[in-house]
Amino acid sequence: MREMVRLDLRHDDASDERLLNDAGPTSYDNGGATGDRSWRLNFDDYQVSTEHKEKPPRKLHDCLGVSGPEDDIAEYYQQQVEMLEGFSEMDALAERGFVPGMSQEERESLARSETFAIRISNIANMILFIAKVYASIKSGSLAIIASTLDSLLDLLSGFILWFTAFSMSTPNPYQYPIGKKRMQPLGILVFASVMATLGLQIILESTRQLLSDESDFSLNKEQESWLVGIMLSVTVVKLLLVLYCRSFTNEIVKAYAQDHFFDVITNIIGLIAALLANYVSDWMDPVGAIILALYTIRTWSMTVLENVNSLVGKSATPDFLQKLTYLCWNHHKAIRHIDTVRAYTFGSHYFVEVDIVLPASMPLQEAHDIGETLQEKLELLPEIERAFVHLDYEYTHKPEHAQAHL
Repeated sequence: MREMVRLDLRHDDASDERLLNDAGPTSYDNGGATGDRSWRLNFDDYQVSTEHKEKPPRKLHDCLGVSGPEDDIAEYYQQQVEMLEGFSEMDALAERGFVPGMSQEERESLARSETFAIRISNIANMILFIAKVYASIKSGSLAIIASTLDSLLDLLSGFILWFTAFSMSTPNPYQYPIGKKRMQPLGILVFASVMATLGLQIILESTRQLLSDESDFSLNKEQESWLVGIMLSVTVVKLLLVLYCRSFTNEIVKAYAQDHFFDVITNIIGLIAALLANYVSDWMDPVGAIILALYTIRTWSMTVLENVNSLVGKSATPDFLQKLTYLCWNHHKAIRHIDTVRAYTFGSHYFVEVDIVLPASMPLQEAHDIGETLQEKLELLPEIERAFVHLDYEYTHKPEHAQAHL
């Protein structure tokens, strides 16, 4: 199974014997800064040509979701580049004890920018909701009303996401000893459920209106001008917010970007449906509302599935497991085997379990230090919430907790 990688990586027996003989019975040296590094995995000699390092420009068939042979080749080389970059990152972590990246000041600056993005999104949602309420009153369009209710849920989602971010930033080691990282996908799940409920309600109301004989839908010139002006203005503002929020990697800010993008779609659908109902036929207004509702349900159903996976403990990708295995193998020369490398989702981050095999004659103190420093290295990776390192002296036994995988 992909959630557990059981490996038989080993340093050769001659190398182990030299280690024991040269280092003595109570000393397992890792080579030092200038010592022997021949036991380490090293990919410095494997380089991808410059022409394959750059991502190919997107073409029309990419936008249509159609891929050709050249896309498969480009994807393959891109995977190789990312793999080598990941190994280089692990080498830097093993050598320097930290992950290359932003400084503390840069991280604080990014956190302030993310907070500003969330606040400006909430303020914009409130102002645009008021504008769309006015447009709904002016037009009486069911599609516009559906779009306005969607904006109301934007405010609700903003509160939910803000609350989850606040909860995650206030740890309580006594009541929540393993943290609150699962608050984030849980909050997104609650919001997605509310969105799906709204979509069902819109479908029911639109169907009722289609089957009933209600008065004709019509807009005068003033109503039409207000409707078009407000909806186009709201759409432009939301589009700018999409571009701004997508520049961040934070999952909550990305959820706002997704939310803003949905609003762009729903605003356009609502406006087109109202104008068609005014100029062509009345039934186009409820039909537009049904299309909007189905789009909302489909989109947020996919969001639910995504976040359910992060809550139930889905395995990390094989590429990420490769990086962890590479880091563990290069951690210390005394590691004879890597028995198991396992990583699974815990909210928006990973829990990692590693089983390594050390010489049976190694003193407990030195074995403990090797395991603890490996744990600290693993927990320096930004994707990892917590790492567990299990030490063993042989690898022929059954996997630990095997009954959990039956």
